[in-house]
Amino acid sequence: MTLFLLLVIAAIVLGIIGVVAEGLFYLLIIGIAVLVAALVHLGLRIRHSGRRRRTR
Repeated sequence: MTLFLLLVIAAIVLGIIGVVAEGLFYLLIIGIAVLVAALVHLGLRIRHSGRRRRTR
């Protein structure tokens, strides 16, 4: 969960810098890509944690 939060914070910071700074639009694109990666990571983690292993 810590990795997810770190990726979301990084995406927000990159997005803000990309919007505010003139000529750094690519940072906004990178921020969006990082946010998508964080959401995919969270989705995979939730999907795998939902499966229960069979105990013997």
